[in-house]
Amino acid sequence: MAWSIADVARMSGVTSRTLRHYDEIGLLPPAWTGANGHRYYEEADLLRLQQILLMRELDLGLREIQAVLDSQVDQVAVLREHHQRLLAERNRLETLARTVGRTIAELEDKDNDTMTKINRPENLFEGFEPSSAEEDAEVRERWPEAWAESRQAVGTMTDADTEQWQREVTAQMIRLAEFMVAGTPVDDPAVQAEVDAHYQGICRFWTPNACGYKGLGQTYVDDPRFRANYDKIADGLAVYQRDAMVVYADARLS
Repeated sequence: MAWSIADVARMSGVTSRTLRHYDEIGLLPPAWTGANGHRYYEEADLLRLQQILLMRELDLGLREIQAVLDSQVDQVAVLREHHQRLLAERNRLETLARTVGRTIAELEDKDNDTMTKINRPENLFEGFEPSSAEEDAEVRERWPEAWAESRQAVGTMTDADTEQWQREVTAQMIRLAEFMVAGTPVDDPAVQAEVDAHYQGICRFWTPNACGYKGLGQTYVDDPRFRANYDKIADGLAVYQRDAMVVYADARLS
């Protein structure tokens, strides 16, 4: 059985223009072309398109995808690997969703008005960069030795380690947001306990002194990438975190 390019576009959501482009670069040629010039695809081509779309979801470029597909013999093994990665991503998002749900419930119980200060919880999942702390531009430019140390530490982390670390960082940001919307001062012992946990987490990658830790906090505010990640959880969270880090640095690191 064969399907026209229009059929494939309708089933997959990939435009006919994109399918023609895939044909032109050799990524997905049709099974055959009719006398009228129309492209037709068979089952094997649909399976290849599915793998292309899966790898696009994993942020691979077209050249990388073509190299992978052209070198693979066992298609089932490839699909099984994709399946495992998608399941891991699903589990990560489910964990984050539960954390956000818990936070919303606690904030609603405390004070319904505070909910106006928290952004939509689904924004928590958009654009979050789990590698942000160890790739901090401030560290790289001002403390190159510390940055090199952090890169070495990151290189030893497994996928499971990275996932667990991301969960911890996200949960910590949410807990700080709870303090912020409740109006808790940054020098409050409970806030400073969270900052101490944050500092200990940073020390897994590099050990900043007072100046370095303050600089990192300022980067959370000044760097649009960092600030966006914080403010997706709660507006003003980056500034609140920085101020809390300054108090911590003056009291514990000076």
